[in-house]
Amino acid sequence: MLLAFDTASPTVTVALHDGSDVVASATATTAMKHGEQLAPLIEQVLASAGARPADLTAIAVGAGPGPFTGLRVGLVTARTMGHVLGIAVHGVCSLDALAIEAVETGAVDGDFLVATDARRKEVYLASYDGRGVRTSEPVVDRPAALATDRPVVGEGAALYPDAFPAGREPLRPDAAWLARAVAAERVALLAPEPLYLRRPDAEIPQAPKAVLSDVAPTP
Repeated sequence: MLLAFDTASPTVTVALHDGSDVVASATATTAMKHGEQLAPLIEQVLASAGARPADLTAIAVGAGPGPFTGLRVGLVTARTMGHVLGIAVHGVCSLDALAIEAVETGAVDGDFLVATDARRKEVYLASYDGRGVRTSEPVVDRPAALATDRPVVGEGAALYPDAFPAGREPLRPDAAWLARAVAAERVALLAPEPLYLRRPDAEIPQAPKAVLSDVAPTP
């Protein structure tokens, strides 16, 4: 059984795939609570399917691009579970999962783009062909610099309609489609490492610089 989850967006999403299709899934209702919500959602999904952690054969986790804190929660959880259970852990570009869902639900027909919210008035964006195969590496930039009349899937288009007037759903990654994409081998499998595209907001404080003084030391 494949456990899939994604924490690259403001919400947390989890799903379980039994080899044939998704048998259970859940998405957090409160945004920006990744650390508090992921473990309970995993427990809920496993319980709903009558499964145990020991039944898992692999884990797929959204690797972003996305904010530092959210990605860290998902990737650390995935790597920890993989180590404890002795199973493979696969990272997947979160934009790819959105692309597969858009193609399979008929939201797009032909080439399109996926754009998600990168905060700081920027978006993450990548291009896809009509099968949902990525044709460019993800980038991060201001919407005005990436503006297009082509169909754009994802929350980025909803937030910046002036730059992306042909916005389409889905808006945020869904672990059910992430699981289906991995099971069907329709997305590239990556190392479970974060796709940040820029430096994280939280940085280790640097040591204070020495201050030179013109005052002579007291004998």
